[in-house]
Amino acid sequence: MMYVWKSVPEADEADIANLRELINVNSILANILLQRGISDFEEAKEFFRPDLKTLHDPFLMKDMDLAVKRIQEAISKDEKILIYGDYDVDGTTAVALLYSFLKTIHSKIDYYIPDRYQEGYGISEKGVRYAAEEGFGLVIALDCGIKAVENVALAKELSVDFIICDHHTPGEELPPAIAILDAKRKDCNYPYKELSGCGVGFKLAQALCQKFDISEDVLYPLLDLLVVSIAADIVPITGENRTLAYFGLKQINSSPRPGMQALIMAGKLGNDITISDIVFKIGPRINASGRLEHAGASVELLISDNFQEADELAKAVDVVNSTRRNFDENITREALEMIASREEERDWNSTVLFKNDWHKGVIGIVASRCIEQYYRPTIILTESNGKATGSARSVVGFNIYKAIAECSDLLEQFGGHKYAAGLTLPIEKVPEFQERFEEVVKDRIKEKHLTPVIEFDDEISLGEINPKFYSILKQMAPFGPGNPEPIFMLKNVHAENVSVLKEKHVRFTVHQEDQDETLVCLAFGLADTAKDPDRTTLGFLQSKIRFNMVGEIRENVFRGNSSLQVYVKDIKFD
Repeated sequence: MMYVWKSVPEADEADIANLRELINVNSILANILLQRGISDFEEAKEFFRPDLKTLHDPFLMKDMDLAVKRIQEAISKDEKILIYGDYDVDGTTAVALLYSFLKTIHSKIDYYIPDRYQEGYGISEKGVRYAAEEGFGLVIALDCGIKAVENVALAKELSVDFIICDHHTPGEELPPAIAILDAKRKDCNYPYKELSGCGVGFKLAQALCQKFDISEDVLYPLLDLLVVSIAADIVPITGENRTLAYFGLKQINSSPRPGMQALIMAGKLGNDITISDIVFKIGPRINASGRLEHAGASVELLISDNFQEADELAKAVDVVNSTRRNFDENITREALEMIASREEERDWNSTVLFKNDWHKGVIGIVASRCIEQYYRPTIILTESNGKATGSARSVVGFNIYKAIAECSDLLEQFGGHKYAAGLTLPIEKVPEFQERFEEVVKDRIKEKHLTPVIEFDDEISLGEINPKFYSILKQMAPFGPGNPEPIFMLKNVHAENVSVLKEKHVRFTVHQEDQDETLVCLAFGLADTAKDPDRTTLGFLQSKIRFNMVGEIRENVFRGNSSLQVYVKDIKFD
């Protein structure tokens, strides 16, 4: 795999100078802000000082008035309300958020999470019939439902009303629900289109607060759930999402709910939880139950108000997560071996693999792992209920959802986003789908999509990296899609004090010509070994050959002492 450094073009020098003077930052920081669409004082103020008062009016969302009216009616008639959610992190946090809120204003509330293996994704017939049999007059679906035309129609026949809160791309036909809250609807004028499923649930709760004259302060303790959904579902951390994530991180770091605190302890996390911590430590643990067993366990954990109970539930989830990791590693190894053995597909632009005994709960993770090795759009399929069902993951810049849609005549069901999707098809059509998908990808994909890219924000010298610079830089957090952590290029440096950590990572100090400053660098996974050790990255570093590198600036705190380091993304030797 080869990485190409692709610098974001610098802004106009006059614009950099203007913004630098307006907000009193150096040219590097001004350039980074301009690249992110921040060009004046007010935009910078909103970026650096998020305010919950700037959240959009929830009633700007199409059908919000209808949704609130139907919930008001249900409460006044003392109807039973069922909160229905998907089994992933976004769905379970959404259910926990809306369930926790509605319990404060209505007693007849319950929740339902479909079984991944018996019911599959979204609103199932079994779930609809359960609602009817148990006497629920209203179902509020979260993070799913936008394509459930048939099953919502069945619910209507059974006298069960649906409110759909989704953030996925709608199909040509919308379900016959009482209300459909989805900013991606073509007829929805809501200003921000990238909310998570949990985020749409939060907007519904916000609207109910307005209608019932409840202080929105009651919603803010729920933001620890919302930031987990934003991080784990990989939605852009821009606009409204960034504000919600900012205050969600404050909540999770200052006063997390018992279940979240138990998850933090299970993940052995410190006192400053970041988006990255959620993505790699908290999210996978919440996801584990739905992947291998039943996601109801994760909801129970998230709504628990007793720490002892939450701690026991978190420990059980942690055991499931360890099992999930074992499945992940074994299936990934099998998948990579399968790709390597298919010589006729070596030059293909896509990967589609099927094996009937792969665990359905981890195939999305396996697809991502395969992309790390073979950088191209990837679909991993397994057998479930007599069908081939799978997860798709894409590479930067390529819309895999649209590519799958062009093969829709071979599919029974599909849905998702630009970079991640799910699909189901008859097993006998897998070979035909594999060839058709490759044709579509080949026609659509560009060479630049097939080469991993590291975009760096600006060039920097060692002398410009100091505590004042970093204090402003870290205020740009939370980082994530749409607001990535800034990456810098350091040119013409050489390494000293090179050492290997845990046989995989390299620690070294960099020096730069005409600069008195030095900086410690950590290069994860670059302690490569080979028959000729002098030709490895480690060998070159030890030889003091000059090089350029790109990386992120981080703070290291050890025994109360703070220092700045570079987490190296890539190195290029002369």
